[in-house]
Amino acid sequence: MSQVQEQVLQIDDIEAMAVGTWILGTGGGGSPYLNLLNIRELYAAGRRVILKDPMTLPDDALVAVLSSQGAPLIGQERLADSAMAMKPLRIMEEYLGRKFDALMPVEIGGGNGLHAIMVAAATGLPAIDADAMGRAYPEAQMTSFAVADLQCYPLAISDIRDNEVIIHKAHSWKWMERTSRRICTEFGSQASTCKAPRSGKEVRDHGILYTGNKAISLGKAVLKAREKHTNPVDAILDECQGSRIFTGKVIDVERRTTGGFLRGRTLLEGLGKNTKERFDLDFQNEFSVGSRNGEAIVMTPDLICVVDSISGEGIGTESIRYGQRVDVLVLPAPEVFLSPRGLELVGPRAFGFDFDYHSYFKDQK
Repeated sequence: MSQVQEQVLQIDDIEAMAVGTWILGTGGGGSPYLNLLNIRELYAAGRRVILKDPMTLPDDALVAVLSSQGAPLIGQERLADSAMAMKPLRIMEEYLGRKFDALMPVEIGGGNGLHAIMVAAATGLPAIDADAMGRAYPEAQMTSFAVADLQCYPLAISDIRDNEVIIHKAHSWKWMERTSRRICTEFGSQASTCKAPRSGKEVRDHGILYTGNKAISLGKAVLKAREKHTNPVDAILDECQGSRIFTGKVIDVERRTTGGFLRGRTLLEGLGKNTKERFDLDFQNEFSVGSRNGEAIVMTPDLICVVDSISGEGIGTESIRYGQRVDVLVLPAPEVFLSPRGLELVGPRAFGFDFDYHSYFKDQK
């Protein structure tokens, strides 16, 4: 995929990115809206973000991998800003005794896709056009870096108070998830993190590349459809080679915040060609399995995206509510997660389901 080596993002690009990341979040990653407000403020003060082609990174470049961690529902109540978001980056620099050359999001999906962009605007560091998920996932081991078995430590985590923790070492990616999640829960299920630093070579070889521009292009397609009064949902499907699998109305939502996650289920009643059908969506921060009339037909790592049927706006697991008219879309998963190791980390069994992954797209051929 040919890209400009460096591009200065305009505010219109970031507005479009916010739309795209919310769709790619598959219900999780947190709403991008608050981060967007912070970026607007930074841009009004003259700050700008440079989005850098990952293939231009030197082998020994030091790249920060950033995220917000916790339950999306808490993020609606405990508001973050650029100062909180950049704190673990500075903690990690102090720990390493070296400054970062660039930064990237751990996931392009939801608010985390804009989290790194906000820090780039605040610090002046270039943002790399890549992430490690191609969407949003809830756990630390659910990344392309974990699939490649790269080192999972150190990790810096901090909250809105003066609590700062460095995890010097962890036995495995799963242990890093367990340890950092327990800390995050004690912080109130909302924290900022700087994951294990990555070299330029590691990002090039094992990152999911050009997802920043993917989110921008997706958002622009949706915004253009709205402007031209065409169907934004069709624009999403055309842009991402996806499928619409259900249209319906939300008739029930069960959710709870537990163990640092937002878990639950949403029930849809069919509309249009899906009249008299029902659709269940299980979620752990993100939508993980979709079942039509009791049969699981779509599942992680395929992207299960719930969008407003009229506007094409992404809908999060923390904000989905009774009465919404929605379309359920499925988009193809990044290839790295379709490998045996990838499916071990992000397939349905990784979320507690007693069945193996089967591809919605393969079933349709």
